[in-house]
Amino acid sequence: MAPAIMPTRILVVGGGGREHALAWKLASEPGVNRVVLAPGSAAISAVPRVACVPIGVDDTAGLVRLARSEAVELTVIGPERPLADGLADALRDAGVPTFGPSRAAARIEASKAFCHEVAAAAGVRMARSVVCRSVTEALDAIAELDATGDGVVLKEDGLAAGKGVVVYGPGATPVEEARADLGRLFAAGDTTILVEERLSGSEASVIALADGRDLVALPAARDHKRLLDGDSGPNTGGMGAYSPLPDLPDGLVDEVLETVHRPILAELARRGSPFVGALYAGLMLTPTGPALLECNARFGDPETQAIVPRLAGPLGPVLLAGAHGTLRTALDAMGVVGSRLPVLPGATVGVVLAGGSYPRASSHGDPIAGLDDAEARGGIVFHAGTRRAPDGGYETDGGRILTVVGRGRDLEEARRAAEGAAEAIVFAGVQRRQDIGVDGRPVAVGTAG
Repeated sequence: MAPAIMPTRILVVGGGGREHALAWKLASEPGVNRVVLAPGSAAISAVPRVACVPIGVDDTAGLVRLARSEAVELTVIGPERPLADGLADALRDAGVPTFGPSRAAARIEASKAFCHEVAAAAGVRMARSVVCRSVTEALDAIAELDATGDGVVLKEDGLAAGKGVVVYGPGATPVEEARADLGRLFAAGDTTILVEERLSGSEASVIALADGRDLVALPAARDHKRLLDGDSGPNTGGMGAYSPLPDLPDGLVDEVLETVHRPILAELARRGSPFVGALYAGLMLTPTGPALLECNARFGDPETQAIVPRLAGPLGPVLLAGAHGTLRTALDAMGVVGSRLPVLPGATVGVVLAGGSYPRASSHGDPIAGLDDAEARGGIVFHAGTRRAPDGGYETDGGRILTVVGRGRDLEEARRAAEGAAEAIVFAGVQRRQDIGVDGRPVAVGTAG
């Protein structure tokens, strides 16, 4: 059997914690000579065999030129915005093998209404929802969907970095409470809002790597969206993640692939928009089985930071095969049986360190101390919002600043490792949760990614 093909030169688009984790993994794999990130960051460029080029994720022409000049054999697109804007299409048109969905396929994330439409056509279970384009329509929908008293969820239809969600729980009076929120959401003018019934259960994320026809799953993870301990406070882009999940065993991941990912993959292909990339299913594990909350069209953040250190084999050949539409052939050559990538024993917990004004605003210029100490304690530190400081160290430059990952034989040991490493890092106003993975299954609120 011929071995799977390893890309030797890879371009990763992005510069956050997710892209740092991907670069850390890909650059360590045998056969990879160079990983280029655009724009990357000073911290990511410190990874051996990694170089960063200051080209923004929205500079499509510049990224195409970079891919050509570097003669890359694979491009991996991290953030959702360039996918929604058609970067993958431009790269493929230029002859660059690309792991990332087309603009048409990325609508599965760029429009939550489209996701509901595709899921319904594919027979995938989601929360009941109503698409609303005015305050009056939304108030009527809230009254209808809250008839059971379980609450409702408001979601902005477009991209909102995981933060365009308002939840009204049981015992609330959503019609009255929502008036001010709806006024704010519709203030921008041409806005579409989804009103969804609120589902109860625990949240889970299952990311499958797809080549348009076939797929293989990464290990399941769980993202903590709320800013504060106990899943309280405002919604964020994600304050931590862990893997594996006590309530989503491997057999159930197979079931999720068959009931969620494969039907959606088939429906997108039927519509002439085959999905090539990371198809992320944000799930609610309800008492009556998994329900899809929403799809993302890329690797999750911070889930990727927790998942990548668990992988037992190389990722590069899988992504390259996905880009070429030869996923099953590559998996067979790697000896992967079934539809899940093999993982190392044990668990990982990733803790996000955010700036003092997050999620309202970013932090800039605050010195960061303790990074070497955190790594000496066994933590893996992925940089999201940092820049080189004048003294040669690093300082804050974003909202979510770092993700600190701990590994252990089980979740509790991994959590202690992550906490111990995170405690070593200090900067002005640092915010972090101290309960990532503590109870194993926080109640979700209808968000993903």
